[in-house]
Amino acid sequence: MNAMRMTVLSIAAIMVLGIWLTGFDKIHWVLYLPPAFLTFAGITGICPGLIFWAKVGFKNEALACELPGRK
Repeated sequence: MNAMRMTVLSIAAIMVLGIWLTGFDKIHWVLYLPPAFLTFAGITGICPGLIFWAKVGFKNEALACELPGRK
């Protein structure tokens, strides 16, 4: 596991901790999406947001190394 994955997982954990301290019944369901996506990205190494912004047209040198067929 590399540093980027640990960063993403720690951000997700901090967000879930904040939701837990506020109370699970008082939080809107949309606030559960970022920790879920960050946990997915941290575990699998695939970041849907990074792929989306790269396809929209923003440059990302790290993504070019990881996606097959891109140089």
